Amino acid sequence: MGGHRVERDSLGEREVPAEAYYGIQTLRAVENFPVSGLTASRHLIRAYGLLKLSAARANRELGTLDAERAAAIERAAQELADGALDAQIRVDVFQAGAGTSLHMNVNEVIANRALELLKEPRGTYERLSPNDQVNRGQSTNDTFPSAAQTAALLALAELRTAVSTLAASLRRKGDEFSQLPKAGRTHLQDALPVTLGQEFRAYATSLDRQLELLPTVEAALAELPLGGTAVGTGITSAPGYRSRVVAEYARVTGLPLRAARDPFEAMQSRGSLGGASGWLRGLAAELLRISNDLRLLASGPATGLDELRLPEIQPGSSIMPAKVNPSAAECLAMLCFHVIGADVATTHAVAAGQLEINVMMPLAAYEVLSCAEMLTRYLPKFATSCVDGIEANGAAGERYLLASHALATVLTPRLGYLRVAELIHESERSGRPVKELLLERHLLPPGEAEALLGRAALLRLTDVVP
Repeated sequence: MGGHRVERDSLGEREVPAEAYYGIQTLRAVENFPVSGLTASRHLIRAYGLLKLSAARANRELGTLDAERAAAIERAAQELADGALDAQIRVDVFQAGAGTSLHMNVNEVIANRALELLKEPRGTYERLSPNDQVNRGQSTNDTFPSAAQTAALLALAELRTAVSTLAASLRRKGDEFSQLPKAGRTHLQDALPVTLGQEFRAYATSLDRQLELLPTVEAALAELPLGGTAVGTGITSAPGYRSRVVAEYARVTGLPLRAARDPFEAMQSRGSLGGASGWLRGLAAELLRISNDLRLLASGPATGLDELRLPEIQPGSSIMPAKVNPSAAECLAMLCFHVIGADVATTHAVAAGQLEINVMMPLAAYEVLSCAEMLTRYLPKFATSCVDGIEANGAAGERYLLASHALATVLTPRLGYLRVAELIHESERSGRPVKELLLERHLLPPGEAEALLGRAALLRLTDVVP
């Protein structure tokens, strides 16, 4: 198309590229906030497009928007939701408070695409305006948090699948390693035996437990301020609009969305995004713990534990030939650090709300969505590139187990805590096995000593006491 068109807003006139679907307010925001180079999440764009579609339908049904313009807005909003106009969403994620810049970017793109569908030149807002028609009965204050919460629901649904995929991989390894007894460790010191399978099944259970907490987070996100316009009263919207637009939004998204029980609280508080961030932090803490365990158990091979062999996915050193690092687990750890740090930023943003609105919600939305999306991308890859290929070094595990003095704990019901402690200290000083000292001092009959400390007893020691 080439050239420029002139648009006017309340601050004056500006030239906008003629081929752009965005308009003058987007142009100002792009110039004012060249911060990160990051633009809105695809989930947020989709959620906003479907919200605008729902609003146009609700306004058409209530008679506050004529059928012709409503149809054009609906089609343009659907195209935005489907990703056809992503390149036109130009505003940086760090922007003016409350998300007005992104909201107007969305309104302008939909308006200009709708004008095109009506065979009108872009920027002829007398026919169809970003503010007067696309934004009919709406405000940034109710639409941005509603779109952000809906986007979070969409992103968390995908993350649920990714977490389940990793949990399934860990559980399969638990089954595979179920007959491999090894030394347990508490305080990084020798402890009673477990099986390698029990460790891996516990990792899977910890992720299952995180998923069990998710419905509460989702229920809070599903309660929307949509229809509250500027402060919760719904001023400038038609009677019946609030319930109608939320019901339509629920229908087109396929999510159990509902109007907020208290529209004023829903305008003030971004606690639901804070709850989502807290859940992501909890998930990251579990994933970080698992990652650290895998790196520790795979340490060595000559100077570490070497109980696990992780898949070799890339060379680990530019100077040491054949060195291979636990790269996948290291990447997961760094991602978890990022998620935990992002929760700190989100917590501050959620706490920064004042009176009838929280102007820091663009930051909270960005942190929640970006973290959920990064985890969704990487967890299935971590499952296939790391967990699925883990091999057990059974010889190392058995060697540590047989050398562990913690096995003597099974003697305490027969001999008492202090006597067993004395035996262990003597074994450590002399280098002689506890069982040998038992027999030498005639503390137990040979058969009972073998039953308690012999090789055949090791797997039995890992049984769960009923």
